[in-house]
Amino acid sequence: MNRTFLLAGFLSALALAACTPGADEPLDETPGTPEAAETPPPATQQADASALTPEGWGDLKIGMSRADVEAIVGPTATPDAMPASDDINACDDYQPQRAPLGLFVMLEDNILTRITLAELNDVKTADGFGLGDPADKVKAFYGARAVVTPHKYMDHPAEYITVWSGGPRSESYVEEPDARGLVYEIDGSGNVGAIHAGGPSIQYVEGCA
Repeated sequence: MNRTFLLAGFLSALALAACTPGADEPLDETPGTPEAAETPPPATQQADASALTPEGWGDLKIGMSRADVEAIVGPTATPDAMPASDDINACDDYQPQRAPLGLFVMLEDNILTRITLAELNDVKTADGFGLGDPADKVKAFYGARAVVTPHKYMDHPAEYITVWSGGPRSESYVEEPDARGLVYEIDGSGNVGAIHAGGPSIQYVEGCA
């Protein structure tokens, strides 16, 4: 057989092998590869069950009866104290026996209408704010949703920062029983000194009035 013909055939076979992908060569990665599909999505942050919200705190829910409130946190921790009103059924604002120090409940006609934080403790709102936080931080977070009004008894920087669920209200004084919101009461140092959560009674500036 002609050697030239054999050499040409051998070289052609080598060229063909060089152009054919080998089984051991890595494949190009494309979207939807198993590696990409196995990447878990970011975890969803869960709401803190112990946070103060416009609807209540823990098992305490705005609108529940006195009997339900006392079953959860007990009666007043100071039974010998003077009631906030001559008629305890009209309005009663007190620290329950089994609630954190500085957490007060307000009942009007034996219905829970407001929960207040008035002393330093670890309870925070669902948005992460607690007593001692600076007012500027609160206002920056809520933006246009917050309504800022002067404090009734103290000069600026003391003020009230009111945030209604669903956004600002057009009324100068909200009376709708189903309205829910938060009031951050800012003290003379410019920090949150109290937080009120619940219905229209969050607008009271003197306990039950």
